[in-house]
Amino acid sequence: MKPLWIVAILAALAAVIWAGLLVQPEGFAQRFVSSKDITAVPVPAGLPPPVERLFRAYFGDKIPETRTAVFTGRGRIRPFGIWLPARFVFIHEAGKNYRHYIEATWFGLPFLRVNEGIVDEASFFESPMGNSSDDPNTNQGANLALWAEAGWFPSIWATDARVRWQAIDEHSALLFVPYGDETENFVMRFNPDSGLIDTMEAMRFREAGEGKPKILWITRNEAIEGKRKGTILARGSATWLDQGKPWAFFDLETAAYNANIDEYLRARGE
Repeated sequence: MKPLWIVAILAALAAVIWAGLLVQPEGFAQRFVSSKDITAVPVPAGLPPPVERLFRAYFGDKIPETRTAVFTGRGRIRPFGIWLPARFVFIHEAGKNYRHYIEATWFGLPFLRVNEGIVDEASFFESPMGNSSDDPNTNQGANLALWAEAGWFPSIWATDARVRWQAIDEHSALLFVPYGDETENFVMRFNPDSGLIDTMEAMRFREAGEGKPKILWITRNEAIEGKRKGTILARGSATWLDQGKPWAFFDLETAAYNANIDEYLRARGE
């Protein structure tokens, strides 16, 4: 049996660690300003009904062309089974490249940094948990993430000629997106009341290396509730089916569109 003083010290240490994980960090500043140079196109004809409804709910009769997008925000991630507060910057060259920079924090201070994305068709993942580069599995997963995050700028699903839609029923459709010379697809499920996206589902590799299976990957638009509602543009979650519950929640707090991101996209860190 451990002496009481050791038990007390361990309990105090656990309390301090836990308290630090309850502190939300400051969000990253948005460095970019949306361009005013915007072109728009009509809503395409022949879309499945829930897809046309989505575009008209977002944009009306004209869809703006989005070339780039930069988002900042905060949330929480669960890489080790414990929820960690986090802040992030997501940078997109629409339909081509993206980079994530994520910091998990303790008492608001970063202690775990992640750079990941896909640039020039080669994925990368850099973190204390390990590194990978241009792995076929992570290339496939990163390409799916590229198109799933377009849910925050869905105009690309109408303006990119490589994208194709197929009807399923009045509240769902298939979205086909390019992957090299092939295509991947998402099952898109739409909210029957708002017409906006509820979930996107695709078969995705989770791990690098040969012999790994694809797992159903589900991203969801989450309801926004609570005192921070006025500062959040959108909230999304990501879930692996075999885990049964989300491993990440991301709250978008700033957004900039059609800014010059060339240097930033290929950098590392914030």
